[in-house]
Amino acid sequence: MKSLEEILADLHSMANPEYITQMEYFGIKGGQALGIKNTVLKPYAKKIGRNQELANELWQQTLHECKHLAILLAEPKLFTEEIAEKWTRDCYSWDLVDGIGMKIIPQADYAFRKVEDWSTREAEYEKRMAFATMVGLSLKGAKQSDEKISSFFKIIEREAWDERNFVKKAVNWALRQIGKRNSSLNKEAIRVAERIKAQSTKAARWIAADALRELKSEKVQERLHK
Repeated sequence: MKSLEEILADLHSMANPEYITQMEYFGIKGGQALGIKNTVLKPYAKKIGRNQELANELWQQTLHECKHLAILLAEPKLFTEEIAEKWTRDCYSWDLVDGIGMKIIPQADYAFRKVEDWSTREAEYEKRMAFATMVGLSLKGAKQSDEKISSFFKIIEREAWDERNFVKKAVNWALRQIGKRNSSLNKEAIRVAERIKAQSTKAARWIAADALRELKSEKVQERLHK
């Protein structure tokens, strides 16, 4: 197994300063970055293999790529609620939130409980974690029942007022993803979006309009009815 020092040396050798500008353009900022693309980082992580202890060490580093590598190396079965809470509070960028919420938390037995918890948080990235986790849980590979997934609609509707960019986009994302899962949830998601549209806030109107555009689209409807 590679040591932390060896991994740090490897990451520095993969640095691509030109990519940092592109990362910043997509709002990925807040930490010290080397500019390593995911297409480079993922194969590297695969060679190392899952290791929660090493993931915890990497998460403590200041390099943005160390935190991304930590997400890729994390072991869902050993990813305790305490670790989930710490990593969530440490997040300073949407890509870290989405990596944890989509790839790790959905495999934990506390996932649904934490969705409700995080959805009421004040901190922008902590709140986003709730909706990123909804997306992860609603993917077919997560094998969750429609009944459990539909329980997220009340949270989505309740929190559609939040104007903050990384929250409202995540609320919209979760609504669209659930509504594309199957025909039944699509119909329910459209009804929820119509109710959100009737809310008085600018964020709610944007969330609803964008979601309805996709959920009612010919492309989505054709796929769902096949």
